[in-house]
Amino acid sequence: MKSLELFAGAGGLGMGLHAAGFVPRRVVEWDRYCCDTLRENQARKIASVGSWDEIIEGDVRNVRFGDLEGKLDLVSGGPPCQPFSLGGKHQAYNDSRDMFPQAIRAVREARPKAFIFENVKGLTRDAFRNYFEYIRLQMEHPEVVRSNEEAWEAHHSRLERHHTSGQRTGLHYRVVTRLLNAASYGVPQRRERVFFVGFRDDLDLEWSFPNETHSLDALIWDQAKGTYWDRHDVPREQRAMSARWSARAARLDEAPRSPAWRTVRDALAGLPDPQHAAEAAAHLNHRYQGGARSYPGHTGSPYDEPAKTLKAGVHGVPGGENMLLKPDGTVRYFTVRESARIQTFPDDFLFHGSWTETMRQLGNAVPVTLGKVVGESVASLLKKTEKSKR
Repeated sequence: MKSLELFAGAGGLGMGLHAAGFVPRRVVEWDRYCCDTLRENQARKIASVGSWDEIIEGDVRNVRFGDLEGKLDLVSGGPPCQPFSLGGKHQAYNDSRDMFPQAIRAVREARPKAFIFENVKGLTRDAFRNYFEYIRLQMEHPEVVRSNEEAWEAHHSRLERHHTSGQRTGLHYRVVTRLLNAASYGVPQRRERVFFVGFRDDLDLEWSFPNETHSLDALIWDQAKGTYWDRHDVPREQRAMSARWSARAARLDEAPRSPAWRTVRDALAGLPDPQHAAEAAAHLNHRYQGGARSYPGHTGSPYDEPAKTLKAGVHGVPGGENMLLKPDGTVRYFTVRESARIQTFPDDFLFHGSWTETMRQLGNAVPVTLGKVVGESVASLLKKTEKSKR
């Protein structure tokens, strides 16, 4: 199946979708370091990006997609999240980095069978509720275009009138949205992202988001019963469940059926301590970064829980949450390789740039596994549709 990947970043979403069966005909990303990372891994024939076609380094506003009309199964991407990020300036529709209009333009020009877009949890806040609905309506009716002099509020009202009129001629999509926690889909990180998934109206398809596969209760059960610690060969004197979970553990009467949330310890299994430089050198991007310190609001990720959300290191958060909190209470920065493990990138994927730059790439990325889970569900439905037509 053919796709178009926008705002590709370091490739997390695109790689997950590729694993689900989508091959990008075109990839668009403006950041030079991200493009260097993608091109390097493409040249190295890394499975997850080696078969990608054209990578365009530049402003998406200068790229046209009409030549892809009728040739794509999917358009996907993560428009820049800073306008809506909890750690940002919260300018939303007044922020020049709001690229949702460009994502919708790509859908309008390429007319794919489906699309998948994602963004930060902050977009779902009450302060952005009207704009969230505005984005959704634009995705549903991409040919109802905002004029040059039209305020977004006026365009929103026009979209509402069009939507309630029942007119479905031209290009329309059936759109659903949901806030997904990556930890509940096997990613060793508590990372919440809002997804927009749409299917072209004429396909007449029904779809829902995939069910969660992993649970916190299963992790608590495994730690309370000792199976988690046994699996990692943790000495009994070092086995310490989070105090926050103790009361919840007491209420569990039987083992949950789902697999457990994955933890930092799970994610880093097999990687040597980066302070042992000779051993660490055998692993890509696994170099110790000194200077970590804990301060209020930035205390690191406990070893035996899913990691906190990795951050891109902007707006006064210079890697503050990109730290490992060891069982002895000390902290250190995650290496780039450890962060890539937490974001479920493959170990043979090489990142370009300094530690700060690569952490920005990783902090902005969609976990590969989460992209794959959503992508597989969409791909499965599209494949069934193709088979039924034959």
